[in-house]
Amino acid sequence: MAWADGAFFRATSKVYDDPADYGLTPEDVLIPTTGGKALHGWLFRADDPVGTIVHCHGNAGNITAHFRFIHWFPACGWNVLCFDYRGYGRSVGKIDRAGMIDDAAAGIEYALNHPDIDRLRVCVFGQSIGASTSIVAIAREQFPLAGAVFDGPFSSYQREARFVTRKVWYLRTVSGLISRYLISDDHSAIDSVADLPYVPKLFICGTDDHIVEPQQTIDLYEAAPDPKDLWVIQGSRHTEAVTGEIPGGRERVLEFFNRCVPDSTATTRCEQDRDAAAVRGRQ
Repeated sequence: MAWADGAFFRATSKVYDDPADYGLTPEDVLIPTTGGKALHGWLFRADDPVGTIVHCHGNAGNITAHFRFIHWFPACGWNVLCFDYRGYGRSVGKIDRAGMIDDAAAGIEYALNHPDIDRLRVCVFGQSIGASTSIVAIAREQFPLAGAVFDGPFSSYQREARFVTRKVWYLRTVSGLISRYLISDDHSAIDSVADLPYVPKLFICGTDDHIVEPQQTIDLYEAAPDPKDLWVIQGSRHTEAVTGEIPGGRERVLEFFNRCVPDSTATTRCEQDRDAAAVRGRQ
């Protein structure tokens, strides 16, 4: 069962992308954990930030592969803290479910206690397993967040295993047995989502998601306490909302975060930057 559970994690130390190629220079940070081993992270700073987003990335690669989802936030007025779970990238240790939850909690705690960050304007953006894990971490610690976006979370490890194995023709007939007897359901988000604190929440899923069954995200939304919103994107695949491939996707997520922090000017700033880029492109 431990071996099968490990199939949920695909950690690498490979370098995929360089922030410099996106015109970004992140600050390297070390995030302390309860186990005594620090996590490596990047802090992307915005000029005169309106808030800070903690990004809990998905199961494969490391932050060099996942910062592309959030690279545009600093230009829109948001700091972003990215970090690697233990065993990913430059973070030491061996990953497991409990450790990933502890690491997500450590990343959020780091942002809330950072001397240069307004703790009243900290939000979380979790994607895929990072969304499922952050739900558990936030519920466990009752973090006083300004807002949270959960993009493509699955509700249950066993349900997710069953959904994935059914797509493999030679496993289809035994997918139920695999999920029941080889996969633990410990630390599943569906068991914690009702305990989330009073914080604005946005759940996102795509109707063409072949990695996480959209209904799992919908079930999490339905079990979550208010205030909450659900965005089901027609024709979207897994975690495509902010890739730039969904018209208006980035704008909708940004608008949600901006509503979480009063008197935000981030939308106007981002629109000005986009308009200026468009003018340069025509010249």
